[in-house]
Order: sequence, then C-alpha cells, then structure tokens
Amino acid sequence: MGERSSVLKFKKVTNDILRCFFSVYNQLGYGFLEKVYKNALLIELRDAGYEIVEELPVRVYFKGYLVGEYFADVVVNGIVIVELKAAETIVDAFHAQLINYLKATEIEVGLLLNFGHRPQFIRKIFTNDRKRGLEHGIHG
Repeated sequence: MGERSSVLKFKKVTNDILRCFFSVYNQLGYGFLEKVYKNALLIELRDAGYEIVEELPVRVYFKGYLVGEYFADVVVNGIVIVELKAAETIVDAFHAQLINYLKATEIEVGLLLNFGHRPQFIRKIFTNDRKRGLEHGIHG
C-alpha cells in the first residue's frame, strides 16, 4: 500500500515515533516482553510532547453488525496507529493486523514496530477515500 506522491503523510510525527522507537531499543536491547517496550515507548513519546491513547478500541462492523473488537496498542496525536511487537521478525499477519486497524478507523497512517532480535519497522497507509463503502467505527 504505497503513497501516491513522494511526500509522506504525517512525516514529522512518524519520524519522531521512529526516533523514539530506536531510542527505546538502543537503551533496552532485545529480549523483553512487549509490555516493557510499550511502557518505555510511551514515556519517550510523552517526553517528546505527543498525545497518547493506549489500547484504543477498534470495532469492526459487517452489514451494520458489530462482529469484533480489537485494541490498537497506541494512537499518537489521534493520527497514527502504532502496533508493537516483540517477535523474532515481522510476519505477514502483523501487516494484515495493522491494515485492518486502519480500515476500521478514520486513521490513515500506521506504524508496525518490532522490538525483535534486530529492530524493524513498517509504515502503512490506508487513505480514507479508499474506505468508502466500508462500514467502520472507532469508539473509545
């Protein structure tokens, strides 16, 4: 899912999130549980001046019926979903999870951050104009 132009949407915010991600990884290293990395990243993001929402409910609808509820790890400034992992490597299911969170919300940009053996990140976009016809909701 690429951008239609060379300008990245919310570039400054996503770059700052990545800077915080690498700061946490460089200080803590590899091997902790996801929750430890999440707590440290929240500190870094707040120290950088960002507004954070943890465990944002993402409700999935089908034909007007609620069929599932998930929780996005972190939402930064209401515009970027950050999904955290502490796995050996990023797998396709992690990509799909982030894209589905973007589909089910009005948020268009997501970052998948993996605190694995080596730090990895993926940036995804799913623009709202592509969501027309999808029934979605975001409720906190």
